[in-house]
Amino acid sequence: MVAMNDAHATPERMTLARHGAERFDAAARHILTPLEELFAQHPPAAAGTRLFDSAPLRDLLGGDGPIGTLARRLLGDRARPVRAILFDKSLDANWGLGWHPDRVIAVRGRADIAGYGPWSVKRGIDHVAPPWSILSEMRTLPVHLDPVGPNNAPLLISPGSHRLGFIAEPEIDATVARLGTRACLAAAGDVWAYATLILHASAASQSAARRRVLQLDYAAADLPSGIDWFGL
Repeated sequence: MVAMNDAHATPERMTLARHGAERFDAAARHILTPLEELFAQHPPAAAGTRLFDSAPLRDLLGGDGPIGTLARRLLGDRARPVRAILFDKSLDANWGLGWHPDRVIAVRGRADIAGYGPWSVKRGIDHVAPPWSILSEMRTLPVHLDPVGPNNAPLLISPGSHRLGFIAEPEIDATVARLGTRACLAAAGDVWAYATLILHASAASQSAARRRVLQLDYAAADLPSGIDWFGL
């Protein structure tokens, strides 16, 4: 396995175009108060709480707000929020995730469509692994409510791995070792954006500080007849 503490500091700033991930400083600064209220209403479970059909969240992401505006800047006017997960990592609720890409989407409806599968159910919602063409048109936006330093379980990404298509699980560690790793450090109010297919991981926190993140997936592509994005 590739060690979680291999991420190293570097003066080169990451960009979506080159690395597959980019930080947008203070992009969510003006909505931190409603985000705090959202976390208070939906205390995250140990490994995160998925939000479906959340009216307060739709209001927060809609219109000309900072997150929706950023998503349209990255994906075009058809960008829509299709998944939201609340994470609240601390020493009392701590976990790590090994290297992986995000491969499944939440949908309404279930159909036998070439290239879609396997299927699963999470919180009563159908999920499916779609083709690469759908996932390649998605961006994941973690919105940070707390500062995230090297010891506070920063997201780790393997730069450029999103360009390689679907990477078989036995090849993931070798791919990460070849491409290297980078840590996505953040201040409260920062928003990271990364290609949803990029290989990423997170270690357990070594800090007593909280690490609250609202992770949002945005998509621009339409799904085939018979299924649709579950959305928010």
